[in-house]
Amino acid sequence: MSQLSSMTLELENGSRFEGFSFGYHAPAAGEAVFNTAMNGYPESLTDPSYRGQILIATYPLIGNYGVPADTIIDGLSAFFESEQIHISGLVIADYSFEYSHWNAQRSLGEWLQQHRIPAMYGVDTRSLAPLIRESGAMKARLVTSDQTVDWDDPNQRNLVAEVSIPEPVVYGTGRHRIMLVDTGVKTNILRCLLRRDTTVIRVPWNYDFTGEEFDGLFLTNGPGDPRQCERTITHLKVALERDKPIFGICLGSQLMALAAGAETYKLKYGHRGHNQPVRLAGTNRCFITSQNHGFAVDTDSLPAQWTPLFSNINDGSCEGIRHTEKPFFSVQFHPEAAGGPADTEFLFDHFIRCIGEPGIFSFTNQ
Repeated sequence: MSQLSSMTLELENGSRFEGFSFGYHAPAAGEAVFNTAMNGYPESLTDPSYRGQILIATYPLIGNYGVPADTIIDGLSAFFESEQIHISGLVIADYSFEYSHWNAQRSLGEWLQQHRIPAMYGVDTRSLAPLIRESGAMKARLVTSDQTVDWDDPNQRNLVAEVSIPEPVVYGTGRHRIMLVDTGVKTNILRCLLRRDTTVIRVPWNYDFTGEEFDGLFLTNGPGDPRQCERTITHLKVALERDKPIFGICLGSQLMALAAGAETYKLKYGHRGHNQPVRLAGTNRCFITSQNHGFAVDTDSLPAQWTPLFSNINDGSCEGIRHTEKPFFSVQFHPEAAGGPADTEFLFDHFIRCIGEPGIFSFTNQ
């Protein structure tokens, strides 16, 4: 395939963007989303939360540092957020055919071809992002000169079931026993927990953990509409009747809210990028966070004894919740962010302290 093979991005509102193919040369369909990060594309492409989406990277140069090897250390991918690419397609402005990095093993284009993921460059992605922002999340497809594909709305199916593990897996031999419900976990979440003297029992999204022994419950990130995870929510309702610490991230925050009796809603265009500002409730403390979600918790629907924990400074949306009496809390952003920022990784320490010292619920002294 020539590097100048044409490809077109089509949006459901009728917009078309012409460019050139550099990944797997085939059509693809999904939901159009954009990410503002300047680095971290190997991590983003392997993030299960992007399942079924056509990712538009707004940073103008992509591919310049290549892609690392598929190294596995202690059962975990050393450089990726999972062991496969989850996006349906990639759209960028300028592709660097030459790459240079100490651990690069192949080009971005070669990696995409290996995983059969279509990609195109030559699009003004910084003008495309405001279009999506104004029109809201919409279906999109990549088509070639001789091949097309039907539109697809990935949120109509249970994406979590597609990315979760089929059977439980145990990592580490630490003192604190963590039950991790895998709804699309990022590898760096596991790394962050394992660095804190834990044994992590990773279980499928629909696993009934209510009869299991553990010190803390962890709810991970994941793709799609949280209301598709009815079985997870049912099990969480039982956990909320108890006192074991619970920490949820991203989709895990939405699942916690639904189990508590609150509501969620689909954001107009979602929050995706490494530079989203959030404010800790009751303070003027702000943090820069990495985010990737299309749904949010309706703060007004929170029941008694539940309160917002963080809010998004840009649009005021809920960025986390907490119980006022029990050690249950969640955040909508990614404190384990790879490739960054790591400003809020202290939340993992807070979770472990809640396990070791029951009664520690204050975040203002972090």
